[in-house]
Amino acid sequence: MEQQFTLSTRARTQFIEITERVQEAVRGSGIRSGVARVFVPHTTAGVTINENADPSVVRDILATLDRLVPQDGSYDHSEGNSPAHVKASLMGFCQTVFVEQGKLLLGTWQGIYLCEFDGPRTRRVVVRVDSDER
Repeated sequence: MEQQFTLSTRARTQFIEITERVQEAVRGSGIRSGVARVFVPHTTAGVTINENADPSVVRDILATLDRLVPQDGSYDHSEGNSPAHVKASLMGFCQTVFVEQGKLLLGTWQGIYLCEFDGPRTRRVVVRVDSDER
């Protein structure tokens, strides 16, 4: 079962929590036990799982990525968005979450985030839910 949704980002770099949208896709699939894969089909955006209780965690991650991959670094890519490509590759484009009793099996403080590195843009998220029930 595959579902897709789009969302609009508002800044060049931004994390948007998409946990509830992914849970809606799981609910809509009717699958009670299996895995949900969350994929972002973009080269300058990624997806990650991290703490969703304290917003300073997201700010810290973005600040650390900016230090590691500065916007004004020496890059060959002519479009000017090389840092976005590098950051997206570091974060990854897909996350897998187990599904139990029709719910995402996330830790107490975990949330799923779309990671924008070249915004603002409209981004697509693909959620594929597969059953492990026989």
